[in-house]
Amino acid sequence: MHYPEPISQLMDSFMKLPGIGEKTASRLAFYTINMREEDVTSFAKALISVKRDLQYCSICGNITENDPCDICEDKRRDRSTIIVVEHPKEVISLEKMNDFKGLYHVLHGVLSPIEGTGPEDINIPTLIKRLQDEEVKEVILATNATAEGEATAMYLSRLIKPAGIKVTRLAHGLSVGSDIEYADEMTLLKAVEGRREI
Repeated sequence: MHYPEPISQLMDSFMKLPGIGEKTASRLAFYTINMREEDVTSFAKALISVKRDLQYCSICGNITENDPCDICEDKRRDRSTIIVVEHPKEVISLEKMNDFKGLYHVLHGVLSPIEGTGPEDINIPTLIKRLQDEEVKEVILATNATAEGEATAMYLSRLIKPAGIKVTRLAHGLSVGSDIEYADEMTLLKAVEGRREI
């Protein structure tokens, strides 16, 4: 049986989202049919607003309604420290700590020769420009602990260190509350390498 065209189009739209297959798209489409019209309209407006009203900060690359973003504009932030992350959602995660008071830089990806992503394809040039223009004393590399994230961190480290700026890497290893016996070898290796004196 074929779906009516409006349902089929809605399902196709849902399947463009990551992790949404045909069954989930069908369930969401039929759920949408039963929603109140005001809720559907509000949902559609939210989708359009995300595309029309958000932009990337010209300084750090984070998502923002205003350029520059609120973090870059905040004069109370420690301008001597920058955390480099892969994506804007990681800025939000780090901000939830309510502990880091420095600045951020969003790469919008990582180096990946397999996917053809080189240094010119991610937000590295603006980082290098920031390091020349600002009084930065430390860059914290917070790329993910994947092969691509590690390669990107090493590449950035080699670019930044000659300028006399301290380059550090987020610690990787065992998460709080986990058991050593269930950790994989790479996690244990990173935990041992990242050990500190107490």
